[in-house]
Amino acid sequence: MLTTALVDQVLTRAPGLTIGVLGDLFLDRYLDLDAALTEPSIETGLDAYQVMRVRSYPGAAGTIINNLVALGVGRVVPVAVIGDDGEGYELRQALAALQGVDASAVLSAAERRTPTYTKPMLCVAGKPPRELNRLDIKNRTATPAPVEDAIIARLRERWPTCDAWLVLDQVSEADCGVVTARVREEVGRLGSDSSRFVLADSRERIGQFRSVAVKPNLTECLKALGVSDAAGPAEWRTHLRRLAHRLSRPVFCTRGQEGMLVAEPGVEVVVVPAYAVRGPIDPVGAGDSASAGIATAVAAGLSFAAAAAFGNLVASITVQQLGTTGTATPAQLRARCREFRCVP
Repeated sequence: MLTTALVDQVLTRAPGLTIGVLGDLFLDRYLDLDAALTEPSIETGLDAYQVMRVRSYPGAAGTIINNLVALGVGRVVPVAVIGDDGEGYELRQALAALQGVDASAVLSAAERRTPTYTKPMLCVAGKPPRELNRLDIKNRTATPAPVEDAIIARLRERWPTCDAWLVLDQVSEADCGVVTARVREEVGRLGSDSSRFVLADSRERIGQFRSVAVKPNLTECLKALGVSDAAGPAEWRTHLRRLAHRLSRPVFCTRGQEGMLVAEPGVEVVVVPAYAVRGPIDPVGAGDSASAGIATAVAAGLSFAAAAAFGNLVASITVQQLGTTGTATPAQLRARCREFRCVP
């Protein structure tokens, strides 16, 4: 399904691609804590953790951006809204450090906060870092109409300049993020022109997209169809075909270590195995790295099934990067191909 020639095709064509990313752009802020320096607070008696290093990365839709850049995509165009605040400044700094990212369509809005995941990482000598309770900043009020207008205007302007689009609806609260109902409707309208590949991902609302490919897990797929349960693989395939038929686009159903199921309208569901890896893994961001791999591969000319296999190959590398949201470089992908003895 995936050969070294196909991997080379993707990696060779990636520098000539422009890929757009619409969605919720978060700041991922890691606080590296040295356990040996922990001291009690005089005021409360509670442990006062000592931060030795702060690491900031674009998160959520930014994880997709990180992975596209690592894959060698020549130009990445995010469309998003963040706050006019310190976290927003920090996020823009992190975006500016990424080669090929055109952040001119990232809007700063005074009435919004920059969504932020703060992740304290407790570091003990001789052991992998351990993530403590995460601290989240999110917007829990509806995205104002003028902000939606600005997002849609930027999306329409950049849409024809991109070879493919990735859409990430990260925020669980309805209409409180970038991909509101109005924005989603616009994505469907633009996506009805099948000249470019569009892949959408959403934790809560995958069933509300139209005219674009989607990447749900099995639970999200069943929820989108109003199904509470499916007894086994035969029923899974039936439901995946239903969703693909409704969308008139492919469905990439992720199954963790089991790989993916790919359903296209009018075609039998294809099983795309994962690439098994040994040792400790960190699955955070694996789905986003797979999305980046799928979109890049499709834009580079691969079939949907081969693109899913490429996405699995990317994820097999990112899950082995602990305490951070991983990426996969061309050199790592070629090495992984040799490791799994991909057919030439």
